[in-house]
Amino acid sequence: MQFDEWEPIYARILADFGFSRSEDERSATILLDLLSGKDLCDERCISERIGEKVTVCGDAVALEDQLTSFGLSGTVISADGATKALMNAGIRPDIIVTDLDGDIGAQVEAVGLGALIVIHAHGDNVEALRNHVPRFKGRVMATTQSRPLVPLHNFGGFTDGDRAVLLARHFGAKRLRLLGFDFKEPREKEGRERAVKVRKLEWARALIFDLNPPGVCLSIP
Repeated sequence: MQFDEWEPIYARILADFGFSRSEDERSATILLDLLSGKDLCDERCISERIGEKVTVCGDAVALEDQLTSFGLSGTVISADGATKALMNAGIRPDIIVTDLDGDIGAQVEAVGLGALIVIHAHGDNVEALRNHVPRFKGRVMATTQSRPLVPLHNFGGFTDGDRAVLLARHFGAKRLRLLGFDFKEPREKEGRERAVKVRKLEWARALIFDLNPPGVCLSIP
């Protein structure tokens, strides 16, 4: 998805939640500064990692069981907190999509082992960006919720899970298996309002399924 396609949806999300576009833009400029000296991955770099078959792992409670029951195929993309479950199972994801509110230690470890991390800037994760971006020593791609500033990107998406799906589709994935996705029962996180998270998951479901282009097969247990 290109930004001109994403922007009208983004405007609706801002209106729905009362988020500040200027704060999203401020966060992007801070991330931009933090990228100095990083080994940046461009679009060609990430396209080489994403095949036609992709498994996207979300952070729902069911993920651990689904990893055993269904297994993984193709490129493995983890959404933030799902990285810990994968690493605990001895699986290093190919790509991590994160706004840095999951287990950072697992993500740092995975990047050290060769995973590509896609770090996202939005209005309320400035502190996390400042605290954790310097910890990553491997290849990095940066994304923003708002209009992209080079070398930041915006392939669309709102939550880590749906951003991972939109990223895969943007780079040509045709068969996507979703594990660890639950659009009704969010994993509890300290300091997060459940009602807000449920609304975010409603948006995630819509972005994944309602916008799924013809020719892309989605499967979910």
